[in-house]
Amino acid sequence: MPTVAPLDIDGHVLAVEFLGDTPFFASAAGAIHRLEGGEKVTEAHQGMLTCIRDPYSDSLVSGGEDGKVLRIAADGGVTVLAEAPRKWITQLAAGPQGTVAYAYGKSSFVRLADGSTKEFTEGRTVEGIAFAPKGLRIAVARYNGVSLHWVGMTAQPINLEWKGAHTGVTFSPDGQFVVTTMQENALHGWKMDTKPGAEARHMRMTGYPAKVKSLSWSNKGKWLASSGAPAAIVWPFQGKDGPMGKAPLELGTRANIMATSVKFHPVEDILAIGFIDGMILAVRIGDAKEALLRRPGKGAITSMSWSKSGKLLAFASEAGDCGVVDVSA
Repeated sequence: MPTVAPLDIDGHVLAVEFLGDTPFFASAAGAIHRLEGGEKVTEAHQGMLTCIRDPYSDSLVSGGEDGKVLRIAADGGVTVLAEAPRKWITQLAAGPQGTVAYAYGKSSFVRLADGSTKEFTEGRTVEGIAFAPKGLRIAVARYNGVSLHWVGMTAQPINLEWKGAHTGVTFSPDGQFVVTTMQENALHGWKMDTKPGAEARHMRMTGYPAKVKSLSWSNKGKWLASSGAPAAIVWPFQGKDGPMGKAPLELGTRANIMATSVKFHPVEDILAIGFIDGMILAVRIGDAKEALLRRPGKGAITSMSWSKSGKLLAFASEAGDCGVVDVSA
């Protein structure tokens, strides 16, 4: 059994991310807790709604009920990137060269490194936002589909339509696929056709007993793991048609105990799976071999993050029951 360094935070913890080898825990109350030779606390928001790691810089980006978009540096320093008084910032994405996208209401905004901002409006409320891998486009999830906007051009968006409420969106690491989580218990995907005027092709990923709230791509983009079942549901994306006509893997199956969070290892095809009872398993894709990383604890696992080397796994729960697992042993 690996060693676990526990951390007890008051209340719901939204997210955990590593900056270097230091884990940062973002609490819904608005504080960022980091374990760096003891616990250090940065007061960030009056009510935090979302916190992500900027994959292009060693920093976090957070949004709150106070209408602020903040960048939090590895030393805990805070920079205000945007302010929208009386708006709730629930959606964020980070792109290359310091660009950040955020949304409220029917608008999404892209803030460029020079501080200038571009606004993109939808007919319905923005429910999710993601940058394409090269940062040239953003995908905006909304009711009845996704809008793809070019960040640097005033071109018409490409609309990917599919009936229903789309609650989140992600690009595959190679940019070939766009996948959304849905209000119904399903994922929906589009294969992007690069030929001008060609239609994107649909992929339906259904059969979940619960809503999918957590997604994770493997480091080379061959697999997409998802929560929403009493196992991690892992879809194959290695062929040119992705999961079309293929069955997913079911990893870490537990009788009637839902997987609530999934996170792929940064180097190897190993998946960490967090469950509603606080248990965490690591499962190897190749042979489905399981290792228990944490016994059941307080609260459902809400977020997990690997250190860059993959030797440490940090986890957060809705009850504030958090910690770091050393898997190097």
